[in-house]
Amino acid sequence: MHIRVSLPAQTLELFDARGMLMASYPVSTARNGAGEQRGSYRTPLGKHLIRAKVGSGATANTVFVKRRPTGEIWTPEFAAAHPGRDWILTRILWLSGRERGKNRLGDVDTMRRFIYIHGCPDTVPMGMPGSIGCIRMRNADIIDLFDRVPPYTPVEIVDYRVESGDWASLGAAAMTVRERVFIKEQGVPTEIERDANDKTCRHVVAFGPNDEPIGTGRLLPDGHIGRLAVLKKWRGKGVGAALFECLLQLAREAGISHLELNAQTPAAGFYARYGFVTQGAEFYEAGLPHITMARAV
Repeated sequence: MHIRVSLPAQTLELFDARGMLMASYPVSTARNGAGEQRGSYRTPLGKHLIRAKVGSGATANTVFVKRRPTGEIWTPEFAAAHPGRDWILTRILWLSGRERGKNRLGDVDTMRRFIYIHGCPDTVPMGMPGSIGCIRMRNADIIDLFDRVPPYTPVEIVDYRVESGDWASLGAAAMTVRERVFIKEQGVPTEIERDANDKTCRHVVAFGPNDEPIGTGRLLPDGHIGRLAVLKKWRGKGVGAALFECLLQLAREAGISHLELNAQTPAAGFYARYGFVTQGAEFYEAGLPHITMARAV
C-alpha cells in the first residue's frame, strides 16, 4: 500500500500492494508551491512515510493544536469568532521524510516542519493550493483515508501529474517522449516505433510542473501494455510507476482480465514488483533484449 500526492493535479491517491487504485481524493497543498526548507511554508516533495496517526475516534471537526484536541468543535460561528487561525481538524497523519538532505534532518526535515495530511473546514476549497505547507483534505475524506492506512505507509509527493486519453488528445505529447527515448536515445528505427495500434489504444502521459510531457505509455484493447517511456532527467522520481499504475486502472475500468507486455530485460524487475511473471525465453526486438511478462488484473 502506498500514497501519491500530485501537486499539479491537487490529488491524493491510495494504491494497494499490486498498484491498483483504491481511492482518490481532492486535496489542497501549499499556496507557495513545492519546497523543503524550514520556514518556506511550502509542501515538501519526495519520499515520505506516515510516522504517526493522531485523532482516532475523534468527532468530525474536532480542533487540534500541536496534535492535541483542544475540546473545541469547528463551526462557522466558532471560526468567525477566531479569525486567522490555521484550522487542523478531525484527523492528522504526521509525515516524516525518507531522503536525507532533501526532506529529512537539518533545515529540510519534514517531520520537524510539522507537515501533516489533515482535515480542514469543509468551506475550504479543494483542488487548488491554499495551505501553509500541509496537505488539507475534506473531513469525510481524511477519516476514510485514516481508517485505511497503517503507520509507516509510504507517501510520495510529486510535482507531476498523469493524464489518460486517446491518440487524438495525447498523441502529440506521447510522441514527444517516445521520439526522445526510443528513437534518439535507444536507436529504435522510426518505422518500428510508430505503428497503426496507436489510434486504438488508451494512452497515458505524465506532465511536469511546467505542463511539459515527461513520460508516456499505452494500453491496447487486447490487454497488451507498451511504449512505457520516461525522459532521462525524470527517471528515478516515480514517474514510471505513476504511468504504469494509471494503465493498470484503465485496464480494470475496461474489464480487461489479462495483461501482457514485452519488457526490455533490464526493466523486468520493475514489472515483477507489480506481480508480472515471465513467459518464455528472452528474445530481441529492435536490437534490444526483451522478455514477455503477464499477470491477471
